[in-house]
Amino acid sequence: MKLRDLGWMLLIQAIWGVNFVVVKLGLDHMPPLFFVALRFSLAALILVPFSGLPRAHLKRVIPLSFTLGVMHFTLIYTGMHYLDAATTAIAVQLQVPFAAILAAIFFKETLHWRRITGMVIAFAGIVTIAGQPQFLAHPWPLASVIAAALVWSIANMQVKALGDEIDAVQLNGWIAILAAPQLLVVSYAVEGDHWPTLAQIGWGGAFALAYQAVIVAAFSYWIWYNLMRRYPVNLVMPFMLLQPLIGAASGVVFRNEVITLPMVIGGIGILIGVAIIIIRRPAVIAPSTKTGI
Repeated sequence: MKLRDLGWMLLIQAIWGVNFVVVKLGLDHMPPLFFVALRFSLAALILVPFSGLPRAHLKRVIPLSFTLGVMHFTLIYTGMHYLDAATTAIAVQLQVPFAAILAAIFFKETLHWRRITGMVIAFAGIVTIAGQPQFLAHPWPLASVIAAALVWSIANMQVKALGDEIDAVQLNGWIAILAAPQLLVVSYAVEGDHWPTLAQIGWGGAFALAYQAVIVAAFSYWIWYNLMRRYPVNLVMPFMLLQPLIGAASGVVFRNEVITLPMVIGGIGILIGVAIIIIRRPAVIAPSTKTGI
C-alpha cells in the first residue's frame, strides 16, 4: 500500500473510531431517533447530486434503506443513548461473526473450524462484558447495540445479493435519501415533535450533525470506497480492527469513561475473534458497507 493511501486509511479509521464519541455528544443534545433522522436528512441533501434515481433497483434498495438506515441506526443510537461509547465500539464488532453466520445460511459459504473458533471467541468476549453488574441490572441498551450489529449483518446480506449492479457510493446516497423520510416519521411517532427545539441543540449538537453527515457519510465513505477498489479486501479489512480501539480510547479521553477489567478481557476476546474471521477470509464483509456507525 502506498504511503499516501496508508495515511488515508488510518485517517478513515480515526474518523470512524472518534465517531462513537461524536454520536454521544449529539445524543447529549437531541433524542436518538430525532438525531438519526436529522443525520440522514442532512446526508441526503449532500449526496443527492451524486446519487441519481435507482429506478431499476428500487424494489431492493427500499427494503435495504429500512434495514440499514432505519432499523440499524435506530437500534444503535437508542442503545448508545444509555450506553458508553467504549462499550458500544467494542460490542458492535459482533456484526462480523453475525455476518459470517448469515453468509453460511443464505449463501452456503463454508464455516471452517478457524472461523468457527473466531466466532466462539468473539461471543465469549461479549458474554464477559455483558456479565458486569451494570449490564445485568439494565441489559437492554447493550442488547440494543448487539441487535443493531445483527441487523447490520442482515443488511450486509441484502447488499451482497445486489452484487455489482449498483455503485457503492450511489448506494450510500440512495439509502440516505430513502431512509430520511422514514426516520422522520418514526421519530415523530415515537418521540413527538422536536422541530421547535432544533435551534436549541447548541454548538455540540450542530457539530455532531455536521460530523455525521459531512465527515462520515460523505467524505469518509468516498475515500473508503476508493481504497476498496484500489486494494485487495484482505489488505484493507484488517485496518478496521483499529476502530474499536480508537473508539474506546476516545471515550476515555473525551468523556472520562471507565474501562473495567471485564471490558478489557471481553474486548480483547472480541477483537481476536473478529481478526480470525476477517483476516483469514475477509470476503464475508461486503465492501459497500462498513462496521461501526
